[in-house]
Formats: sequence, structure tokens, C-alpha cells
Amino acid sequence: MNNKSIIRREIIGFGRPDIGNNEIRAVKKVIESKWIGSGPVTEKFEKMFKKYKKSKIALSVNSCTAAMHLALLSLNIGRGDEVITTPMTFCSTINSILLVGAKPVLVDINLDTLNIDEKKIEKKITKKTKAIILVHFGGLPCNLKPILKICTKNSIKIIEDCAHAIETKYYGKHVGNFGEAGCFSFYATKNLTTGEGGMLITKNQKIANRIKIMRLHGMTKDAWKRHLPDALNQKTKFQHYDVSELGLKYNMIDINSSIGIEQLKKIEKNWRIRKNLYAFYKKKLKNLPLLFQNERPYLVKHGYHLFVIIVDKDKTNKKRDQLVKYLKKYKVAAGINYRCVTDMSYYRKNLKWTKKTSKIAKYVGDNILSLPLDPKLTKKDINYISTIIKKFFEN
Repeated sequence: MNNKSIIRREIIGFGRPDIGNNEIRAVKKVIESKWIGSGPVTEKFEKMFKKYKKSKIALSVNSCTAAMHLALLSLNIGRGDEVITTPMTFCSTINSILLVGAKPVLVDINLDTLNIDEKKIEKKITKKTKAIILVHFGGLPCNLKPILKICTKNSIKIIEDCAHAIETKYYGKHVGNFGEAGCFSFYATKNLTTGEGGMLITKNQKIANRIKIMRLHGMTKDAWKRHLPDALNQKTKFQHYDVSELGLKYNMIDINSSIGIEQLKKIEKNWRIRKNLYAFYKKKLKNLPLLFQNERPYLVKHGYHLFVIIVDKDKTNKKRDQLVKYLKKYKVAAGINYRCVTDMSYYRKNLKWTKKTSKIAKYVGDNILSLPLDPKLTKKDINYISTIIKKFFEN
């Protein structure tokens, strides 16, 4: 086969959002309403998301990072405390712990699931351990049953990083509902996008009350509540707002929420498409020197947010970064989710992490690659991508 003859003209992008006319009309409607900040549309989105996730309370924020930061603050996690988490995650998980003054403690991953290895957690628990942030990598939930037992036994609070796991369930129950808080991302590449945005779900009313205030400067009444509709109601007694907490600017606005509402309407349809594409990828790539995440190690509904391959160093001398460049040459965009956090210079300097801190995550982080997976991808696209990858290992 002539290499030049198979190169596409169009790039197959990574993490392409499924934005259509409904989202465009929804944004236009909000703009024309003249109320584009946090208001009734955002409140509607919260109610819809709460219903979808079968949670007691849903609070919108401007990112999953904000949700994790607020969750830690609401639990009074701070200086002198330790928070256990995984090294196979985005830097925001680590940053949120550091931002409250606590110390992140890493527990290495399971090579089969790419999630935190529940068998290694107890060895890292100390008297200072106050919480654990669980990351449901790629849409596969952590093995929660044994983790819940460990955390109950040791009075450890659970925060779930569900950035990859909007649709995910563990033994029939939506993730995000197992701990004190579940934190979701609606970033541009996520299964449900609002451009930028996030959501926190909780069953704890006390936590929710604090977060409602902390997400908007610590004020007791936001702009919508100050001006509409209360200000127009002649029977309502006028009240000044107060600042009752040290707050942050973490609120979501109606423009973003209007997109989220339309995205949520097609979340299950798009999930089914990605599930089928995921299976097709595995079929096409199964005989190559690659490792895959085990998508059903226990009873789950996988979110199918990422399709990741890991170059198997026991079977090939080819390098992951070479493959990234090779795919780029053939106009296929790929992501690296993730480099092990112990590779990041800030953490190495300030936390003294090394390549030996989390050996399995380091191996995975050096060899992992995320291939395009979105509802607009076709089996023809996957055939093309698979052909390129096969050629890479043959050369």
C-alpha cells in the first residue's frame, strides 16, 4: 500500500463536541432574554442533572476542579490533613488538594483497570488521613465496595472525581452518589459539554448549603436572587445580601447551562454510539502489542469517555511518542490521558515525588494513548485509524 495514497485530507479530531442546532438556538434564546449570568436556566439544568443522576442535590459550578476544591473546603479539609488519591489523573485533582493546604498521598493503580488499586489503600492511611478522592478513569468506576468498607472503618470521607463518568454506574447505582460529593466536568472534550463547566452532587444538605454560598463570593444571595424575581415582588421585604463565608467565583452561567440542557437530552443516545465504537476499536486492534483497560472487571456501566491503548513494552520496542507523531502525520489527533502526576516538575520539586513513587502509573503514563472517540466518529474512521496503527507496528 502506498503511504501517501491513504492520507486523509481532513483531520480526525480528538474530543470533538457534539454541538448542533438545538444548542445554538438555546444559547440564542438566553442571550435574547438579556439575563446571561447565573439564573433560571442554570437552576433548570441543576434539576435535570439531579434527576438524571438520581441524586438528592446538584449544584452547578464552572469546572470539575471547582467542585473538588469546594468539596474539600466544605469538609474542612486543610493544613496538616492528608488526602489519598491516584497518580493516574489530571493535575486538577492534585491541585485541589494542595489549594486547601492538605497533602496529597498517592496510591498506585491497578494495571487492569487503570483505577486506584483498592488493595494498596490501607497501607497509605495514617492518623492524618481525612479524605480520599477517587477518579473513575476513562468512565470505568473504581471498585467501590471494598473502598467503602475501608473508608467507613477509618472514618475517611470520599470525594468522587467523575470528570470521565457522567453516565457511569457501579452495580446499578450512578457514581457520584457513593461518597460525600461527586464532581463532574463539562469541559469541551467531555461526553456532556457546556464549553466550560461542572457539577457537584451530594446527599449532605449541610455541605450543599456551604457550597451554594462559597461558589459565589460567599454571598448569601446571588445576583439573580437580588434582582429577579424577588426585587419585583412588592410583598417581599427588601433585604441586603451578606457575605457569610470566604468565597470564590465558581458559579456557572445561563449561557453554559443552556448548552448543558440540550446535551443532557441526548446523553444516552451518544453513550450507545460510543459504546459500539469502543467495541469496534477493540476488535480492530486486538492482535497488536497493546494493552487495553478492562471495561467490565465487575458489574458496571462504563461511561466510554476515553478509548485508551497502552503500548506493551514486553512485546515491542516501539515508543508511544513515536506513535503520536505517526498518527499526526496521517491527520489523526490523539490525546495522552495521562502522564503520571509524579512526572510533573512542580510536584517533583515540592512533594519530592519520583519515578519510583507510583511505578505502575509511571509505566502506564509513559505508554498510554487516547484515540478519537466521539458520536460523530464512524467505523470508516476507525478502520482508517486502525490501519495506520497496524502500519506503525509493522514498519
